[in-house]
Amino acid sequence: MDVVTPARARIDGRLLAGVGLAGAAVAVLTIGALHLLAATSVDPVRRTISEYGIGEFGWLFNIGVLALAAGAVAVLGALIGSGRVRLVSPATLLYGAGVAGLVLVVVFEKTNWAIGPSLSGTIHRYASLVAFIALPLAVVLLGRAVGARWAVGTGAATLVWLAVTLIGVPLGPVIGKPWWQVWPLGLMERVLALTMVLGVVALGVWVLRQRPRPGSEETDATGHGVRSGDA
Repeated sequence: MDVVTPARARIDGRLLAGVGLAGAAVAVLTIGALHLLAATSVDPVRRTISEYGIGEFGWLFNIGVLALAAGAVAVLGALIGSGRVRLVSPATLLYGAGVAGLVLVVVFEKTNWAIGPSLSGTIHRYASLVAFIALPLAVVLLGRAVGARWAVGTGAATLVWLAVTLIGVPLGPVIGKPWWQVWPLGLMERVLALTMVLGVVALGVWVLRQRPRPGSEETDATGHGVRSGDA
């Protein structure tokens, strides 16, 4: 029977964290590239990121979002493997809901308002809202559980910025204009998405920075000393 040693567990966790960071990097690069490829058709200040999904470069948008979802799953796997995070907990359930929201954003295309409202677009809207709420909230909880302060900070910043973004909803009727015309919605959503990605990155970096404590004992990922040769 193959025995997984603490050193092996650390290597596996670091590998998963590396995969997670790579997924986040792919997401940033692909979505960033869309701002150049579709510069003439999508206004980054007024139009949401999902607008890229209904254009000729929709496939690139899908790759970016799915890469982030896959990277987030890999980071969660690394955290669970560290022994500091339980497989089933409020934090992991929220994290899973956030990842599911990202996947549904790809499965259900944003409404093309040149055609009219659609069920797919409605599901897309609520899925994106779930992702923007559940994932950063989970990052805050996970960051607190493992002591990753940067993760707590970026997750909290995402939630605060989401609240600022949504302030336009009740202001719309007061001003007499649709709320998406009140705020530069596209720009605000891009900042929101970036901080959300940084939260996942912060958790992945935390895993990569874990090191065994110096001395005669080898320290496993949960912080307990394991003597060399112990099964």
